[in-house]
Amino acid sequence: MNTIGVFDSGIGGKSVALAIQKALPKNKIIFRNDQEHMPYGNKTNDQLLSLSLPILKDMQQQCDVIVIACNTITTTIISILRQELDVPLIAIEPMVKPAAKLTKTGIIAVCATPATLSSPRYKVLKEEYAKGVKVIEPDCSDWAYLIEKNQISASEIRETLSSVLKEGADVIVLGCTHYHWIEKEIENEVGDKALVIQPEAAIVNRLKQVLKQLA
Repeated sequence: MNTIGVFDSGIGGKSVALAIQKALPKNKIIFRNDQEHMPYGNKTNDQLLSLSLPILKDMQQQCDVIVIACNTITTTIISILRQELDVPLIAIEPMVKPAAKLTKTGIIAVCATPATLSSPRYKVLKEEYAKGVKVIEPDCSDWAYLIEKNQISASEIRETLSSVLKEGADVIVLGCTHYHWIEKEIENEVGDKALVIQPEAAIVNRLKQVLKQLA
């Protein structure tokens, strides 16, 4: 049995932890978050490092591997965390590559935090995998906070996504694990007009590979 850590700013990563527990039930899952300081999506890199590193250093004492279930951290400071920590890190980042392969209209939408969308890593993802693809980035800046407070409404989701659909996007990337909690609501709003994707299955597959290497 291995001990798998899952870290996120808030409740978003809990969805990832549950998916891992379901797929790998023989392993122990430790979930930690930083709800006191969330959302992370509006913080500087220095703030993100000072908030997350102490928690992750504590987690590595108990965990064989840690899943960073926060797109904001992955796209901003993951390289620093890999240098500072002595445990394998599996990181979540926006699924630009699969979205670009799946789109038939040549238009995709990425729902993510301001920090993720402005990060160098996200820019690289678009440059490498979304050449010739139009990438729409709707304003979801308050979604994580509203989801954390259980205050997000169907009308807010509809308003955000309606313009995306009007522009022709047929793949919607959930680039923040908080949004996994409203995946069904998003799917209900877009219907058959767009495919909604998020990385839990890919994370589980990568985790299986890492655990084999640790065995």
